[in-house]
Amino acid sequence: MSATEVLPRFACPDWWEKLQAGDVPMADVPINEGKAARVLAFFNRLRLPDISGNPPMSIACGDWFKRLLVVFFASEDPETQRELVWELLCMVPKKNSKSTYVAALALTALYMEEAPNRQMLLVGPSQNISERCFEQAQGMVALDEKLQLIFKVQDHLKTITRRKTGTSLDVKTFDTTIVTGEIPVLTIIDELHELGKKAKALKVMQQIRGGGITMQRGKVLMITTQSDEMPTGIWKAELKKARAIRDGKAGPKPIMLPILYEYPEEQQKDETFWRDRSNWGMLLPNLGLSISEQALEEDYDNNGKVSKEAEQIWASQHLNIEIGVGLGGDNWRGVDHWEDCGDETLTLEELMRRSEVCVVGVDGGGLDDLFAVAVLGREKVTRRWLLWTHAWAFQEVFDRRKDIDAKLRDFEEAGDLTICLEVGDDVTGAIEVIEKLEAKGLLPTESPAIGLDAAGIAELLDGLDQAGFGEERWISVGQGWKLQSAVLTLPRRLKDRKLIHGSSDFMAWTVGNAKTELKGSNYIVTKQAAGSAKIDALMATFNAAMLMFGNPEAAGPSVYETRGLRFA
Repeated sequence: MSATEVLPRFACPDWWEKLQAGDVPMADVPINEGKAARVLAFFNRLRLPDISGNPPMSIACGDWFKRLLVVFFASEDPETQRELVWELLCMVPKKNSKSTYVAALALTALYMEEAPNRQMLLVGPSQNISERCFEQAQGMVALDEKLQLIFKVQDHLKTITRRKTGTSLDVKTFDTTIVTGEIPVLTIIDELHELGKKAKALKVMQQIRGGGITMQRGKVLMITTQSDEMPTGIWKAELKKARAIRDGKAGPKPIMLPILYEYPEEQQKDETFWRDRSNWGMLLPNLGLSISEQALEEDYDNNGKVSKEAEQIWASQHLNIEIGVGLGGDNWRGVDHWEDCGDETLTLEELMRRSEVCVVGVDGGGLDDLFAVAVLGREKVTRRWLLWTHAWAFQEVFDRRKDIDAKLRDFEEAGDLTICLEVGDDVTGAIEVIEKLEAKGLLPTESPAIGLDAAGIAELLDGLDQAGFGEERWISVGQGWKLQSAVLTLPRRLKDRKLIHGSSDFMAWTVGNAKTELKGSNYIVTKQAAGSAKIDALMATFNAAMLMFGNPEAAGPSVYETRGLRFA
């Protein structure tokens, strides 16, 4: 974009230069100076309740947050005098006092709001986080007798009400019932990344945002660290949107202002760069206030460096290194190009329409594991590979893997996962997929059409035999080092977009769980963590790829297809 072009609203192409200069990485936004002064006057008088001497925000709060505060409450179009910033997403590393500052911001908003009997929400993803926010706000009121006359605090309800207007601030733990009828005039969400792990978070956010189109518009402020695992769900969507706005790729007039304390992708991938402690300060705006440089370095030396897994989590929380981007030395290399190869229109039906031949990979599991099918098609004319996957799970998976329960529920809702009600539902579902391909004449007959884990379950083999797929139609695919051709080749196909997938959150999560290990002279793919980090659908994809390497040819449409009498 040339210097003479008008930037889209909230675009900040020099965000990295601003970070390096110690500035706030956000676009310049016009503000109403009078309103900004009133906002700061109230905010600065609030005092920290949990610090010796209870210093006021005027000296205890970093300038970066005051900039955020002013632009969120006092933005104004100089021509129309209308507010510009209706949503704000700030991603800042851990220990930058964001929860404490947010509590003070919420009190400021409650004081500034003149509309009567409205609702404001301060939402934490867990009870501990929401209670921490309430305790900070409550403590600030308790320290100032004048504030006690302005606000009524109801500890048992976790509610603070401005006596003059009746407008209340409710501090709540996130669940699907936090919005009940009335649309909040302001919603503040602390640790947004945690909502990526919760089922139906997107629906709740849509309810909250419903107030954005009313005459009395609702505002949304989201503040968070980076996720300690690969971004998923609503966090992935909001982060992607915020980056697009920052980079000027989200339309001319967005309503969300992004403030993202992160390194560019190239620097996140460069472990030498982010391990250089002289580069840490540009992402830590509260360094010297709530963060001690010496304590931070000692924490890294004693806790962050003890293992690769510990360092990954430490860097994600203290330096906002995104899992799946940085610390990628042992990630399966396909993750680097996965997002670029997504096609949301690529359903199973679309894959069949576009393909000249298809093969199937299956990775079977026990009752507490996933059962996955991958369909790999070779596109007509282009000969690109097209990938569609689906998985099945029994209730035991949800019961035993509580840490991924919400993710799996989201995948089910998206249509990428089916919950089995009876033993055999997974096998039946997989065979139904295979039969659809067979009816279309897309499966090869002169070479194996179905690739199975060599340790696959016998029930699947019985089901295939009963469906008419004898031993000549399937093959046991060697695992471990024997899959090296697929492990190394698929990233190459992704890099030059010769492999296109359906862009599902399920497969993005699965790919993010995979890491490579060098065993002897061969690379193998394993899970990032035992038990909960599922990679079954990726293993099914590898099984299918091993068959596609053989350049199979399809049998051609059945007599029923050619006569237009295809099976339902």
